[in-house]
Amino acid sequence: MPERGSQSEPAGTDPLPGTPPAPGPPTSGTTDELDELLLGGPRTLSARDLARLTGTDLDTVRTYWRTLGMPTQGDDDVVFTDRDVQALRRAQSFVLDHGLGLGTVVTLFRALGHTSDRLALWQVEALVEDMATRYGLDDTSARLLVLDRLRDLAPLLEEQLLHSYRRQLAAVADRYAAEFGQLRDVAVDGSVLPLARAVGFADMVSFTRRTAGLGSTDLSLFVQRFETAARDVVAQAGGRVVKTIGDAVLFIADTPGVGAVVATGLADAFGASLDVQAARGAGQLAEGARGVGPVRVGLVWGRVLSRFGDVFGASVNLAARLTDVADPSTVLVDATTAQVLGGDPRFVVTAQPSRELQGVGEVVPYRLERATP
Repeated sequence: MPERGSQSEPAGTDPLPGTPPAPGPPTSGTTDELDELLLGGPRTLSARDLARLTGTDLDTVRTYWRTLGMPTQGDDDVVFTDRDVQALRRAQSFVLDHGLGLGTVVTLFRALGHTSDRLALWQVEALVEDMATRYGLDDTSARLLVLDRLRDLAPLLEEQLLHSYRRQLAAVADRYAAEFGQLRDVAVDGSVLPLARAVGFADMVSFTRRTAGLGSTDLSLFVQRFETAARDVVAQAGGRVVKTIGDAVLFIADTPGVGAVVATGLADAFGASLDVQAARGAGQLAEGARGVGPVRVGLVWGRVLSRFGDVFGASVNLAARLTDVADPSTVLVDATTAQVLGGDPRFVVTAQPSRELQGVGEVVPYRLERATP
């Protein structure tokens, strides 16, 4: 692999567009440099060392490592660094200094492990795709080049991760303050789910048919267009994406009105008759949505439980089942949601023939549309 400053790649520059670099196999120098950058130094410690240096036992070390989603290692395998010692000590402070239950701490760290694992893979695969496309590389060469470039890119990604996390945490605090700040002295019924939310699904029509025969690159681009455009619609309307599931997106909103704006926005953005030029001028969503839609959307206003980065409850299931019976590029809601939205002049709700929904029973769905100006 060429080092910076070599003839094949001048220091501080990329090869000219269309000129593929010539990465070789990873060297020990490359991986050592990454360990220094990402792990704070060489891997010189075993699990037994980690237990001894933190004053804990091997079971705690194993649990910590496992909750981060890392592969199981032998107790004498040298895989840890001094930074792991510091991290485990800080982890212990959640219990010793802040009084959190051990089960809660495990949940917190499992969330970190699950999210960071997916995030790291997502970002690295995006870089691989970029290198392969930009330089015309095969998959192996692109991955080797990413390994080399991580030395420069990792600090930038880390800065953005910390900034994004802090902004997201502040946004949660803002929502809690606005929603629950006046409820300190109000009795809450513990028998009902705690959060009133609009929850919705948008499900791509004929995903299997649309993606049949696509190669890995084209399939990746297809799914990326859907997810990117869907997230843009949801965020711009004031909602939040809970998760994407290949050909579907689950979203929530704090009010029925915002949920309705999100739902109708998704139906419009992925509409079969998308006006590319008009959509681009309005919000630059067309390039992402073009060639992906249409979608079916189900929306329900109800109470949910939020745990593990997901939402649960009867309204979530009902929204999914409404999506199953919606026509392409339309939004269906249940009777309760239709009643709530009936007084909002921005929308029109129209009763549809009753339907038997799997796991729910007979329901009268209502079609939700934006009111004509």
